[in-house]
Amino acid sequence: MLLHRHGSRGPAFTDEEHMINSLVNTLEGGRDAIQHAHLPENLRFLKNGYDFDMEAQSLTIIGRQQLFNHGVEFGLKYPNFNTETLLSSDVQRVIDSMYFFAQGRFGHEIENKTLRTVKDTQDLVSWITPWNHCPGMDWQHGTNASNQVGAEWSSTYLPPITYRLNRLLPGVGLNDTDTHGALYACAYDLAAGKESPWCNVFYAHELAAFEYEMDLILDATIGYLAYNNTGRVLGSVFVNKLIERFSNASEEAQSLYLEFGHDATIIAAMAAMDLNRDDPPLSPHGQPLRRKFRTSYQTPFAANMIWERFTCKEFFDGPQIRLVLNEETYPLLSCAKTMRDRKYGTCSLEAFTGVNEFSTSISFDDDTWEAVCGAHSEGLYVQGEFLAAYE
Repeated sequence: MLLHRHGSRGPAFTDEEHMINSLVNTLEGGRDAIQHAHLPENLRFLKNGYDFDMEAQSLTIIGRQQLFNHGVEFGLKYPNFNTETLLSSDVQRVIDSMYFFAQGRFGHEIENKTLRTVKDTQDLVSWITPWNHCPGMDWQHGTNASNQVGAEWSSTYLPPITYRLNRLLPGVGLNDTDTHGALYACAYDLAAGKESPWCNVFYAHELAAFEYEMDLILDATIGYLAYNNTGRVLGSVFVNKLIERFSNASEEAQSLYLEFGHDATIIAAMAAMDLNRDDPPLSPHGQPLRRKFRTSYQTPFAANMIWERFTCKEFFDGPQIRLVLNEETYPLLSCAKTMRDRKYGTCSLEAFTGVNEFSTSISFDDDTWEAVCGAHSEGLYVQGEFLAAYE
């Protein structure tokens, strides 16, 4: 059962573009100062100017290559597994990712495959985009909360970087927004398939601070810091679908599922299973020396989560379950019962089901779901459409 994030894309949020544009405008305004400055080697590229031109939200050429390559690699790793249907979020970059993965995996056979989006299914709630079925979800509160923790941390780590850069660029007058834009430019230049001169401008600890900001934002949006436990409740939909398929509760389980979504899809599912919970929780007041929640490892562009169900009678009783996250076994420590479980990072399907009682105790429109999503008798959101109840 594959859940794949879309490949590399352009900026998805207007504030990211605003920061990068602010940087470009400040550099343009300081062009004369830059030309007369004695710059260190890692900033001399500014003598030729810097421009940022990237289509927002769309899959980049690197993103297309990532998904095509992953399709090829998946076919080589699992040559005996096949499916007639692929499923994706209804966001265009995710649809495109599904298409390029299918090209890599199936080649000309793609003409005989059915590529669907969540809007084409009859499920009451999508495990790929569960937030579309949560009309009461307070996105504004969640966005404000994630922005707040991000801003609190960035107000700590950005000013020293801005101060350092301004000493190297006298007369340019960078502000913290410009510095933020340079960090985003580093990331998005790479996503576009170009070497970014900005990445060499920053020290390793400065890039690590930016990475931690991204972790805080996603954790507060749909992870463990999310308002009202929203992320874990939404992630329960994926967990329940996984258990349903691997236990063949519907008696219609396929041998292979190829599905495509977002970083939030993966993070919500991991949060529901407590796979990357930090204790104490992440905080904008400082970076912990070690942490489990790392978006750069767990949900980079083109991240892929593969769940395997297998039997090995020589070593295990009953079916086992394994998570392969971005080509590495992700240990399922919460349900590991034996030395072999801990050695291989697996656990029995029975134990996995047992430790995920948080998810299995939740169903669409029950009290727990309603407390987060506000589903009520007047109407329900089904596959992103508002429908009158009982219609």
